[in-house]
This record gives sequence, structure tokens and C-alpha cells, in this order.
Amino acid sequence: MKPASSVLELSRLGQSVWLDQIDRQMIESGQLARYRDAGVTGVTANPTIFARAIEGSDAYDEQFAALVGQGCSVTDAYWQLVTDDVTEAAMVLRPVFDASAGADGFVSVEVAPELARDTAASIAAAADLHARIAQPNLFVKIPATAEGVPAIQAAIGAGHSINITLIFSLARYDEVIEAYLAGLEELADRGGTLADVHSVASFFVSRVDTEVDARLSALGGAEARALRGQAAVAQAKLAYRMFQQRFAGPRWERLAARGARVQRPLWASTSTKNPAYPDTLYVDGLIGPATINTLPEATIAAFEDHGTVGRTIDTGVDSAAETMRRLARLDIDMDDVASILEHQGVASFHESFAEVLAAMGAKAA
Repeated sequence: MKPASSVLELSRLGQSVWLDQIDRQMIESGQLARYRDAGVTGVTANPTIFARAIEGSDAYDEQFAALVGQGCSVTDAYWQLVTDDVTEAAMVLRPVFDASAGADGFVSVEVAPELARDTAASIAAAADLHARIAQPNLFVKIPATAEGVPAIQAAIGAGHSINITLIFSLARYDEVIEAYLAGLEELADRGGTLADVHSVASFFVSRVDTEVDARLSALGGAEARALRGQAAVAQAKLAYRMFQQRFAGPRWERLAARGARVQRPLWASTSTKNPAYPDTLYVDGLIGPATINTLPEATIAAFEDHGTVGRTIDTGVDSAAETMRRLARLDIDMDDVASILEHQGVASFHESFAEVLAAMGAKAA
């Protein structure tokens, strides 16, 4: 991997680049450490990423065989493999966490996908993962479903660091911010240390264009064609404006005085799905302070080769708002778009989780 000069330039503009991938071979070969040294300051993972890692490599076979031989169930063995990888990755990134005084250097692991609609079980799973991994630079991911939002508030109130995932709409993002602020207030009321709690809000980007573009293509007409490929970046720019508005004013200032940290917006699903669009579309247009962009290896390489570095997240915001108004005039319901994408996201993670457990079960047999 060549020196990540463009990635380092993003850090100078206040944006962190996190790798949207993790596997044991990457950790053991030193590749993750090389990414860290080149300017990548975090790692995210989800059930699909871990399923690909475990199914696509024999690096886990020896430990898996030992666990099964000790009487471990397939599900328990899966979680042992995952928590071991996350623990090792957190140790690789710990120097970033320490050097940034806790502002960066995180590794994320998600609660089991079948818990996406179960508030109480999500709260318990987040606490269990924090206890099992016990690294200060750990994020536990909780999906931003209607049932997940109160779980987020409870987890923050208990002092846990949470990555809120699968955010697809401005309305749900507003609820996520409220859950974070309310959770911090609960923690403060109990005398907890707010500075030890971290959170990011993972706003999924490219999938929004995929769904909206399909609806625009079905409509046809010049106006619909002109709006294709614009919804995702426009909505993310408005999300950033919401971030600036909500983390300001008397309520936030009271929490900040107690040591609270802002919940940084994180741009997820930033690999371009439509080959007709630039492969750095969801990097170039979303650069700015206090943000994170999670990138797969191919998108990092593309951005290094021909990405454009410059502050863009808070430019053209009025135009972004107009884009959303034009979509509304065409009866593109962004709340319905978000509902469909949330359902698909939860289902996709659940399918990946079931597939990897089935493959591990077959291997155990």
C-alpha cells in the first residue's frame, strides 16, 4: 500500500478515515498496523463482514476446532472468534486512541442481528460485549430501529460507547441524537464520567441513491432523470447541518461542561454501487470537520489515486435542501425510502449471520 497522502489530508480537514473491513489475516499479517501508520484511524465491522472473513479464510479453523472440541456451541464459537479479532484490532489501534485523547482509534462490533427489534436484549448484548472485550476504544453497534433507539439511550446512560448503525433518514437521525443527549443526561444525574463515553452516528449513504434512483427511473421524465445520484449526498449534507444545530446551545453546553463529547456523524456504505457514478462520489462530497468516513480497501485505493481533497460537507447546503424539496414534489417519500432500506439492512445482516452459522455448523459436523 502506497503512503496514504490523501487520507492524511482528510485528517487535516478534521475527517477520520476508518477501514470498513476486518479479518484475522489482516491483523496477523500486520496489514492493519500498516493502514494505521498510513493514516487510517479506525475499523468497523458488521455481521456480513465477519461472515465473509470466517467463511473465506482458514485462519479461524484451528481455533474453531479447539472450541468445538471443548464442547462450545457453534454460536458461542462464532462470538469467541469475533471478540478475539475485535480485541486484537483494538490493541493495534490503541496508540491512535491514546494519542488522540480518546477521540479516535476505535473498533466496532455489532450486536447479533436478530436483536434489531428487541430493546431489552440489545441493551444486555451491548453490556455483555463491552464486558467481554473490555477495551476503551471499543464501539458496540446498535441498529437505529424504532426498538434500537431506546436501547441506545439506555446503553449511553449506562456509560457504554455506542456506534449507532443503519441510519437512513433525517427523522431517525434526530431521534438518535436525542437518545444520545438523553443518555448522557441520565449518566450525569448518576454522577457518571461523561468524558469516557463515545458515540458515532452511522448514516448510510450509497444505498439511499440506489433506492431513490430506482423510484426516479420508474417515474421517468427529465426532472426525475436530473435528480438521479443526488439524494444521498444531499441528505448527508442536511444531516451534518442537523449535527451542528443539535450539538450547540444551552443543553449541549451543560453536558460539554461535564466533559461530554459530540456524537460524530459517520458516513457508512460509501462504496459506489452504480458503476455510472464516480467511485469516490461518497468520499469527495462528504469531507468536513468532526466526521468519519468508513471505506473498504478498494475505495481507499481509488481515493488515493484520484480523489479530490477539500471541505465539501457544509458547501451547497441550500442546494441540498432544494434537492430534497424537488424529490418531494415528485412524491419520493424519503421516510418510506428509509423504512425500506432499514428493513433490507436488518434482513441482510440476519441472512449473513445465519449463513455463517450454518457453514460453521457444517464444518463442525
